[in-house]
Amino acid sequence: MKNFKRFALYTILLICFAFVVVVYFNYPKLNIISGFSAKNMCSCMFTDHRIQTYTTNNDNNFTPVKLAKNQVNISTKQATATVYGLKPRTAVYRKGLGCVLVPAEMNIEEVTHAEAPLRSSKNTSLPYPYGDAEQNDTVFKNVDYSKVEKTVEAAFANNSTQKTRSVLVIYKDQIIAEKYADSLNKDNKMLGWSMTKSVLATLYGILQYEGKLDINEPAKVDAWQNDERASITYNDLLHMNSGLTWEEDYATISDVTKMLFLTDDMTKVQAEKEAAYPPNSYWNYSSGTTNLLSGLLRKEFNSYPEYLNFPYKKLIDRIGMHSMVIETDAAGNFVGSSYGWATTRDWGKFGLLYLHEGNWNGDRVFHENWATYVATPAPNSDGLYGGHFWLNTPEKLPDAPMDAYFADGFQGQRVYIVPSKDLVVVRMGLASGDAFDFNGFLSGITKAIK
Repeated sequence: MKNFKRFALYTILLICFAFVVVVYFNYPKLNIISGFSAKNMCSCMFTDHRIQTYTTNNDNNFTPVKLAKNQVNISTKQATATVYGLKPRTAVYRKGLGCVLVPAEMNIEEVTHAEAPLRSSKNTSLPYPYGDAEQNDTVFKNVDYSKVEKTVEAAFANNSTQKTRSVLVIYKDQIIAEKYADSLNKDNKMLGWSMTKSVLATLYGILQYEGKLDINEPAKVDAWQNDERASITYNDLLHMNSGLTWEEDYATISDVTKMLFLTDDMTKVQAEKEAAYPPNSYWNYSSGTTNLLSGLLRKEFNSYPEYLNFPYKKLIDRIGMHSMVIETDAAGNFVGSSYGWATTRDWGKFGLLYLHEGNWNGDRVFHENWATYVATPAPNSDGLYGGHFWLNTPEKLPDAPMDAYFADGFQGQRVYIVPSKDLVVVRMGLASGDAFDFNGFLSGITKAIK
């Protein structure tokens, strides 16, 4: 009995020691885990009106985020998350701006009362995509609808693994397939994650078209003017070719996770990095670069309201993406790297704008050459990346058309533009990588169009 008690004591001590070691090495991550959980809970509930249980069981149900527990205050539109009761983080909703994490050095009141953008929600009697009316039934003789349907259904098969939330297929401006999972529908806003990068880049295409900026000029960063960074251009930034150091790793405490979950002004993080390579000599994907571009965009206007209204006036509401919200950080900057929300149909409109090379039903939003620019391989990217859009390669989607290019976001958000097929395909979900066969999905749809 004495030996058993000694063994039991040693076992308990060993378990306690192991727990202490785990907590010690993971404690710094808890701030990021609880920050992610609170921010996502807040946005899902108050930007898209999902319920807490649904968000917990779906949007926040992955390792390690699912370790966090949330308390939600419906009346104040706040979510507070902790991990094992540690590292509480709070996110708060602001009308027109979405949710923001409250930085440690700020109180909630400092971020709650923020200016909202002016929005236009003008309705038209035209059918989708140019208005709000439903489309007339149209049958294309060259479309194998059975094959399209089978491909779409396959995207939702074994959905505990694939986790597809919505699919939209648009051919010649006509919806030929549309499907939603669970309790979601066409009115639900979906987080595009890094697809927001493509939206942010489009704003530069608009400035370029309007003659207000030349992307080949050096970026206006004061801290760069007296060192080797002075020659970095907007073009280098749009191509992810700045040569600046950056770590894009979501599994660790890295540049990107610290920026998204610990920083009040996300536009400064990349700007403060040192040069590791000469500009236009080394490709490195960086969410910090996109948020730097968001901050540089702000410098192009004489007042904050002009900056705040510009994306909606010149792009988003202009093409009827009235559901879209690009959330801002605590300093009031658009988080262009990650936080764009819109319905699946509105993400489809964004793809159609590029399919039509900037011409929105007779309204030229950007020059047709901009669509060529974003779909042209950036130097040093091995053909994978253009101007804040991803490109197809024989290794990427070998069975899909090689002219396909796309906005790409975390967990498998996609807006595919396929000019050779006059096609836009949207897939929104909570899983990517090996969990979803994007090659089979896109090739199945494109091969159904003769």
